[in-house]
Amino acid sequence: MSERELDLSTAMNAVRAAARVCRDVQHRLVKSDTLEKKDRSPVTVADFASQAIVCSILETTFPEDEVVGEEDSASLAEDDQGELRRAVVQRVAAQTGSDTDEQKVMDWIDRGGADASSQRYWTLDPIDGTKGFLRGDQYAVALGLIEDGEVVLGALACPNLSTDGEPGALLTGVAGGGARAYALWDDSDVVGREIQVAQIERASQARFCESVEAQHSDQDTSAQIAETLGIRSDPYRIDSQCKYAAVARNDASIYLRLPTLAHYQEKIWDHAAGKIVVESAGGRVTDATGVPLDFSRGRLLDANEGVVATCGGIHDEVIAAVQRARGIA
Repeated sequence: MSERELDLSTAMNAVRAAARVCRDVQHRLVKSDTLEKKDRSPVTVADFASQAIVCSILETTFPEDEVVGEEDSASLAEDDQGELRRAVVQRVAAQTGSDTDEQKVMDWIDRGGADASSQRYWTLDPIDGTKGFLRGDQYAVALGLIEDGEVVLGALACPNLSTDGEPGALLTGVAGGGARAYALWDDSDVVGREIQVAQIERASQARFCESVEAQHSDQDTSAQIAETLGIRSDPYRIDSQCKYAAVARNDASIYLRLPTLAHYQEKIWDHAAGKIVVESAGGRVTDATGVPLDFSRGRLLDANEGVVATCGGIHDEVIAAVQRARGIA
């Protein structure tokens, strides 16, 4: 097995295991009144357990590799969080099949605290799409591998995204190696099938993909851009980095994430895996000005503004429309 093949198989195993614990928590703990009470405890349990599981698998195979994750154990370690800690440890132990102790789980979570300064590291969003998770809708476990400031591999586990009519999709992208989709819950599916973005010549033929949550992107500007491009189809609204999956496998052709706050900076774990999956499927991903996303600057994409992902051939046309809508061109 080549080094890259080991990277890929490890990433697939990690996000599959994390997706299982997330599914378990969603089925056990998310109740009909969870949103009404603004109870974030289910997603908190799943976030921490997912990060612990992914980091434990990476530690076993690549003990020298650092991880840049969204979570740390500081809030979980507070004195009044004993019940939450026990729930996290219980879920990790159930997934790993071992008598994992509390300190080991906390150490795995904190393995995700790297500063993104090494030549090679992984970046993880243990649950991307919090509100989708709580609604029982779309969310993703997103794991990317960065080498010398470039995303070279990504794995997206999407537990509620359908594959051939069955729930659960795992999408991967490898720089220079194409993109593939697999059955998420079937560990024996290690071959999958190749996926490619839409083959269209004009943006008017495209379909937009945007967040369910309006605060995540400037949907008014997106509607203006769609009108400029002559797009008549209704937007495909979906949570999380599943939007990247939608573009990669031709459920949609354009994903816009236009900033709603002037000084907001995107996090690398929110985009690394999705970016490489779309690009490996033949698409393009840049910021809203057409500049490539810069993963060489630490935990933030602070050299970029917004994100635009397309099926590729229409990218320049879309960027031009974005610039006009924002009053830049």
